[in-house]
Amino acid sequence: MAMNDSPVLGRLLEATAAIQRALGRAPVSRTRERAETPDRSQGRAGQFVAGSSAQQQGTRPYKLYVPSGYAPGKSLPLIVMLHGCTQNPDDFAAGTRMNRLAEERQCFVLYPAQTRSANQSRCWNWFKRAHQRRGKGEPAIIAGMTQEIVKRYGIDARKVYAAGLSAGGAMAAVMGAAYPDVYAAVGVHSGLPVGSAHDVASAFAAMRGASPVPGPGAAGRTVPAIVFHGDRDATVHPSNGAQVAGQCVDRDDRSIDVIVQRGQVPGGRAYTCSVHKDAAGRVLLEHWEVHGAGHAWSGGSAEGSYTDPEGPDAAREMLRFFGLS
Repeated sequence: MAMNDSPVLGRLLEATAAIQRALGRAPVSRTRERAETPDRSQGRAGQFVAGSSAQQQGTRPYKLYVPSGYAPGKSLPLIVMLHGCTQNPDDFAAGTRMNRLAEERQCFVLYPAQTRSANQSRCWNWFKRAHQRRGKGEPAIIAGMTQEIVKRYGIDARKVYAAGLSAGGAMAAVMGAAYPDVYAAVGVHSGLPVGSAHDVASAFAAMRGASPVPGPGAAGRTVPAIVFHGDRDATVHPSNGAQVAGQCVDRDDRSIDVIVQRGQVPGGRAYTCSVHKDAAGRVLLEHWEVHGAGHAWSGGSAEGSYTDPEGPDAAREMLRFFGLS
């Protein structure tokens, strides 16, 4: 029997496609393609340039926002933004408005792009063992691309951060665990914890919130994290947000001080933010639960897909958490 005719392979491909459809369904607004031009829609006049990065583990295209204040010899921060399924860098930049904020804060933003050849729905392959560890697969490609940009533009290597949505959020969590020497902190929006899946079946279980998850430290040395999740997310169960948070701090550690803050966006959604500090007062984790929100970037723009304009501004809060406010 030919390999392509194998019933087992056929079921695996069908199940993989189902995961991709689940992570890529029901966008709030449509995906848009944009020309390779300076990004003037996002604020004043930085450059949004296209490139490609070839690493030993593979090649991926990217878009890079270069703020208007950059000059050779000026060392600025870098945020690596990992899009969700069916998205691309232009769409993700528009929906999060991260380029506009980067222009305000004078930092670079790197948007690695998943390819259809690597995943038909352009999902990062967070649920495959080959893409969950240092030096392997997509984490190695993203880290290599990051280090390439750091070297080329003289980025402040102490101020490099990763964030993502959905499959990109899951991969951002992997990047923080696998490369704590590269990323100073991570932002995980509507994502999943490291090690929550290793194949198709466990990916479905994780998305339902029914998968056992390794605890704090099991995924490697943790970096500070800010976690956003809608408590009405029907694609990635909200318990995943709590599990991502649980990998960042030991909830049984009595030296951890937890401050719970509640608020509401004027005319928008209510939220609960739990801030976890160590004995020295350093913030290790912020966990934002956005009440009534589904599978969408909180506080985003309807110009991009998977956004909820009524929620607190996740992009702005992430920059504040990263110390870039």
